[in-house]
Amino acid sequence: MTKRRLSVNIDHVATLRNARGGLTPDPYEAACRVVRLGAYSVTMHLREDRRHVRDDDLARVADDPNILLNFEMAATVEMIGKLADLKPHAACLVPEQRAERTTERGLIASGDGALGEAVAEGNRLGVQMSLFVDAGREGPDL
Repeated sequence: MTKRRLSVNIDHVATLRNARGGLTPDPYEAACRVVRLGAYSVTMHLREDRRHVRDDDLARVADDPNILLNFEMAATVEMIGKLADLKPHAACLVPEQRAERTTERGLIASGDGALGEAVAEGNRLGVQMSLFVDAGREGPDL
C-alpha cells in the first residue's frame, strides 16, 4: 500500500497578509507550522502579478532545509527562471489567467511547446514535475 502524503497550500495565508497590508500572518511561519504538524510538503503558487505569494515568501521557504516545497507555476520564461533559482522539491505547472482570483481550471492543449520546455528544465534540475489538468478535457500538448 502506498503511503499518502499531504502538501498544504499556503497561498491564502499570503492573501490575508496582503489584504491587511502588514507582515502577518507570515507564510513562512505557516509553512513551518504545517510541517511541524505533519505535512509532507508546502505548496505555493507565485503568480505573475504576485497577488498572493511574493518572491521573498518563496525564497524563505525554499531556503529552509526542513521544508519540502511544491512550487506551482505557469510555464513562462520568468517562472522557469524561478524554478532554476529555487530548485524546489517539486513543481506543478498550472494555467494562469489574470482575470481569475485563483486557479479555476486545468491545463489544456497549447501547441506552443512551453509546457514541454518547463518540464524538461525541471527534469534537468532534478525537480519532480507534474501538471494540473482537468479530467475529461483534451490533455496538454507536450
